[in-house]
Amino acid sequence: MEVYALVGSSGTGKSHRAMTVAYENGIEVVIDDGLLIKDGCKLAGKSAKREATTFAAVKRAIFYDPEHAKEIKECLAKLKPTKILVLGTSLHMIEHITAALELPEPMRVIKIEDIATEREIKMARELRTSHGMHVIPVPTIELKADFPGYLVDPLKYFFKKKNEPRQQIGEKSILRPKFSLIGKLLISEYVIVQIATYFAVQIPGITRVNRVVVNMKEEGVTIRLEVTARYNTFLPDLAKKVQADVQQHIEYLTGLIVYGVHVFFKSLDY
Repeated sequence: MEVYALVGSSGTGKSHRAMTVAYENGIEVVIDDGLLIKDGCKLAGKSAKREATTFAAVKRAIFYDPEHAKEIKECLAKLKPTKILVLGTSLHMIEHITAALELPEPMRVIKIEDIATEREIKMARELRTSHGMHVIPVPTIELKADFPGYLVDPLKYFFKKKNEPRQQIGEKSILRPKFSLIGKLLISEYVIVQIATYFAVQIPGITRVNRVVVNMKEEGVTIRLEVTARYNTFLPDLAKKVQADVQQHIEYLTGLIVYGVHVFFKSLDY
């Protein structure tokens, strides 16, 4: 097994460049901020960016928790990759990670300065320090379960070799983890009620929303919608349409997970 290391101080764009480095060197899996990633999919681990404090994030990133390290090691044992890319802020951090995961020492160390210009590094630092934006080389859809309630945006990633057409090789996600937010983001139940009501009455067949009950959980919501439907409408199909539309819009506008949308028909309009 060959281990490659990508080293650069925090906020210089390591995660942003990880996919390119892996692609150019035929590397199968990437270890970044506590995650084991293959082909743009998270296979194991928990992201350090999921932690509430910087200190907890560092511990997560170096696999300080034995159970966390065990999960990654078991997954690697099944995969048996020939090449691994490990990201770290320093060689010392790389050593901590490889020791925790019982990996060989890196056969090649790539510095961020070798693959990114001074201007690109400066821009990455600005996004990190001023806007709290972090990049994870995993598609947004893959992160949904791990980052409910976070501000997450997708970033399509393209790669172009000399004399070759531009091609898409994956998608990355830009997010603002809790430890980089300035203040708190709170969404009240009334906001959920308004969103659910607004989009429910847009659906043909629904004439009125009588009541909305919102059950707020730690990182998501369950919604009970009591509605009035138009007479001669097939109610099972209408209920499915209401569930799908309300869930989609609430998750898109708030970032919260919608665990369930329960539709109750209270009356009919003739």
